[in-house]
Amino acid sequence: MLIGVPKEIKTHEYRVGLIPGSVRELTHHGHQVVVEKGAGLGIGFDDAVYEKAGARIVSTAADVFAAAEMVVKVKEPQPSEIVLLRPGQVLFTYLHLAADKAQTEGLMTSGAVCIAYETVTDQRGGLPLLAPMSEVAGRMSIQVGAHCLEKEQGGAGILLGGVPGVAAAKVVILGGGVAGTNAARVAMGMEAYVTVIDKSLSRLYELDMQFASQLHTLFATVENIEREVLNADLVIGAALVPGAAAPKLVTRAMVKTMRPGSVLVDISIDQGGCFETSRPTTHANPTYVEEGVIHYCVTNIPGAVARTSTFALNNATLPFALALADKGWRKALADDAHLRAGLNVAGGRITHPAVAQVFGVPLLTADEAIKG
Repeated sequence: MLIGVPKEIKTHEYRVGLIPGSVRELTHHGHQVVVEKGAGLGIGFDDAVYEKAGARIVSTAADVFAAAEMVVKVKEPQPSEIVLLRPGQVLFTYLHLAADKAQTEGLMTSGAVCIAYETVTDQRGGLPLLAPMSEVAGRMSIQVGAHCLEKEQGGAGILLGGVPGVAAAKVVILGGGVAGTNAARVAMGMEAYVTVIDKSLSRLYELDMQFASQLHTLFATVENIEREVLNADLVIGAALVPGAAAPKLVTRAMVKTMRPGSVLVDISIDQGGCFETSRPTTHANPTYVEEGVIHYCVTNIPGAVARTSTFALNNATLPFALALADKGWRKALADDAHLRAGLNVAGGRITHPAVAQVFGVPLLTADEAIKG
């Protein structure tokens, strides 16, 4: 198979779909790889390194899309990329379709086979291709939240861990999954007062066993969320429903009750966000103030640490990319139910139940898509 890797064009996005080591693995399996000129420069890989790994360098994204049978990316395709897709071409990347009707319609029109990292599953019910970036985003959320709390950033002027004789900041994390757990770990490491709220009692039990008295846990109810948000200095939104829009857990009325200069970091913004006052931002302009509260809603948080993120992502995606290249998408998906769960669009139809439900359109099941 001929695999293409375009340069990411989202604002301040420096990650890349394949690192040279992944290219070498694919070429070792007999496949061809074309890489857009300069695609890896943001993480320290020049074109010569890719050529040494076996890739062919092409001048433009259009050249990549025209040549490739499968395009491997990081972020969702932008409008200028969607128009380059063609019927039957495989797109393997993050999509987050539930929060993006325009992208969904564009991918359906393209006729491409679109497999989303974020809905591929594993035997434990996890999301193995989302997990690495959730780990990064969770850890980054505390780092950026602490920075936003600084006075010169518009925050309340609070040090996350406090000092002897002065109380630590109160950090509330909505969601105890991969992102929320990593956020909690970093916040506790900075000696903040940390509370995780989740609707799964079994998950709260696991967190309690893992962190003991360092971490406070609460069951997710409107009353608990409202009370904790009111008293929080930093709230992390880390709620996720696979493939679907994120639940709105914090209303505008709740935000109004927060102390001016408090901070909201919405990790769930890729899926629409879990704060009613959230709207997507970029690394170029990451924050805004709503109801006196600072909002950080960057849609590609891991892009800030692009090298770490790219390596972590490739570790997870490479086995699936190899399967798709070795077998072709139909057989690869037929053989692996977990990879099959990643199919979101094929043949102009939506193939993921959660996405179809969000947009109220008929579902073409993945099995039906595979059979053609």
